[in-house]
Amino acid sequence: MLVIPLALIGCSPFGVGRDDADVSTRGSVCGMPEIKGNSVGKVPGNGACGIADAVAVSAVSGISLSQPAQMDCRTARTLNAWVKDAAIPELGRTGGGLSSLKVAAHYACRTRNHQPGARLSEHAKGKAIDIAAIGLADGSEISVLHDWGRGKNGRILERLHNSACGPFGTVLGPNSDRHHQDHFHFDTAEHGYGPYCR
Repeated sequence: MLVIPLALIGCSPFGVGRDDADVSTRGSVCGMPEIKGNSVGKVPGNGACGIADAVAVSAVSGISLSQPAQMDCRTARTLNAWVKDAAIPELGRTGGGLSSLKVAAHYACRTRNHQPGARLSEHAKGKAIDIAAIGLADGSEISVLHDWGRGKNGRILERLHNSACGPFGTVLGPNSDRHHQDHFHFDTAEHGYGPYCR
């Protein structure tokens, strides 16, 4: 009997993906064909900063990131699941459909909101990504800064923000504070009392 490894036919052992048969494993990371990027390995940092086993993610579920984003695999898998299960369906055919995410920030050894004396940010642990806009196939974009709270695009952003609450441990947007007026902050921190979303 001929046995073909799942990786050769593009099937994911995790049972996720828009259409696993159409997703190549080439250039994939975190054991998932849908997550494209490069393995970075250990990212050293000062004090508690750093990532034990980092990846630089360039695309998830066929949706490109505007820049490679360094994170740990748990965060990459969470981002992939949110894009596949929430963002792609939410955008539907709007502007031809979702095509990219504009990354405002990823790994950085810093405190929360760059404030002196503040607690270490989840960005400093490779557990966070900030998204400033949603790119569409027709070349247009839905911007957190310009579209939040305004018309159809504002309603789309609100639903995207809400759908990230749960998969991610922390979800912050324009309603949270002045530091998040132009982007969504998603991270995989565990708070012990459920997700924190504002």
